[in-house]
Amino acid sequence: MDWSHYRFVSVWDVSAPPAAVYAVLERAEDYPQWWPQIRQVAGVDDTTGTMRIRSLLPYDLVMTVRASRRDPAAGVLEAVLGGDLDGWARWTVTAHGAGTRATYEQEVEVRRTVMRLLAVPGRAVFRANHALMMRAGRRGLAARLEGV
Repeated sequence: MDWSHYRFVSVWDVSAPPAAVYAVLERAEDYPQWWPQIRQVAGVDDTTGTMRIRSLLPYDLVMTVRASRRDPAAGVLEAVLGGDLDGWARWTVTAHGAGTRATYEQEVEVRRTVMRLLAVPGRAVFRANHALMMRAGRRGLAARLEGV
């Protein structure tokens, strides 16, 4: 097992229509306005930007994010990640009941040296840190979409 490899899946159910959820999720530059752990997003060009995130643990992760797929009809947003995390991330937005289900999938290899050194003893803490970040993101998205 590669202790620096992670695969995450988070499912967010929100009461807004899929098109509204997709519209918010495709605007990564606005994430810091509603997702507290995403501290900064800076565009590089039309498909690439840098993102700085920090959850509960006392360090920032910085990565380059390049959009690899934007498909509003399928409700899919995909990106390639590089930097402190190397891999990919995908949002899939679908109708669910009277609202929307947004499924976030991420598969990454940790490149940050300290996280690689602490891969075995820190794995449970790193996963919990990610879960806290995702929970705050779901709450932020729901608040952003309130009344839509």
